[in-house]
Amino acid sequence: MSPRRIGAIAGKEVRQLRRDRLTLGMIVGVPLLQILLFGFAINLDVRHLPAGVADLSRTQSSRALVEDLAAGQVVAIEERVGSAAALEDLLREGRITVGVFIPADFERRLWDPSRPGAQLMVDGSDPAILNVARLLLGTPPPAGPDNPGASGLFELRAFYNPERRSAVQIVPALIGVILTLTMVLFTSVAIVRERERGNLEFLITTPVTTLELMLGKLMPYIVIGLIQVTLVLLVGAAVFDVPFRGQLTDLYLAALAFIAASLTLGLLISTVARSQFQAMQMTIFVFLPSILLSGFMFPFDGMPPLAQGIAEFLPLTHFVRLVRGIVLRGAGLAEMPMDLIALLVFFAVAMTLAVARFHKRLD
Repeated sequence: MSPRRIGAIAGKEVRQLRRDRLTLGMIVGVPLLQILLFGFAINLDVRHLPAGVADLSRTQSSRALVEDLAAGQVVAIEERVGSAAALEDLLREGRITVGVFIPADFERRLWDPSRPGAQLMVDGSDPAILNVARLLLGTPPPAGPDNPGASGLFELRAFYNPERRSAVQIVPALIGVILTLTMVLFTSVAIVRERERGNLEFLITTPVTTLELMLGKLMPYIVIGLIQVTLVLLVGAAVFDVPFRGQLTDLYLAALAFIAASLTLGLLISTVARSQFQAMQMTIFVFLPSILLSGFMFPFDGMPPLAQGIAEFLPLTHFVRLVRGIVLRGAGLAEMPMDLIALLVFFAVAMTLAVARFHKRLD
């Protein structure tokens, strides 16, 4: 063993790293990205949960209760409706996570210790949200001259995951995580691999257009992605007893839109990367913020506004909302149109950029 030869090889590696600017950027960028995401964007102290109120009492006591809830900063009152059924609709559509139902005999209930004064309706598909909503159970009744301020104000109703099983929350969203990793990774090396193997020489002599080449690259992986969706659903139902409350058609349409968006993102990466190694590095750089900011691991409502704004540009964020809404809450695509539109817009923009950047020639 020669220290001199080992040193020569090490020096050669250092020189190669110095010439590879992307690798140098990843060496610095990945640790910084993780520090910023975990330290700034990830926040388990969730506040200002979107809430809806159905106040059938419309008395001074009920209005005081709503004001107290808003002042507590656990919830942010965003919707006001006229019935408990309307609150359930808002929960199913994902527009709120907490519903406060105040019955017409609210003041009479305050005098009756055997009955709760009001009802908390919580989207229990995320146990973290349910734990935060439980803080509202300690809200004191609005004491005044007309009521004694009795205890036991709220009755809690947890929808969609009353047993608080983590698998119910994780498994449906895991579809998106698996698709993000596999679809982006597969297609990010597609054009690069053709260039490295010299196959572009054959494509140059054919009448295939850039758009036809891109779409042809996507087709096999769309089928693979749908197979992966089916496998996760079957395993989730058979092994983890995850309920499926929506329509299969809606789920596969949402998955198709997400697969297309992820594949075009991979194609866009492949037009930028110069080697398969660079393509894999860029895929990791995209995958990390996707999994951390999408709401898959941490509550989306707990993130600061800047992090939420960044997350809105990630396809996984919208698919997590869609798949949890369809699988767990039984919502349809018609009730969540904006997330589906966001995926389609991302696909169109990414495909346009990929076609514009790709040149069917040898570099």
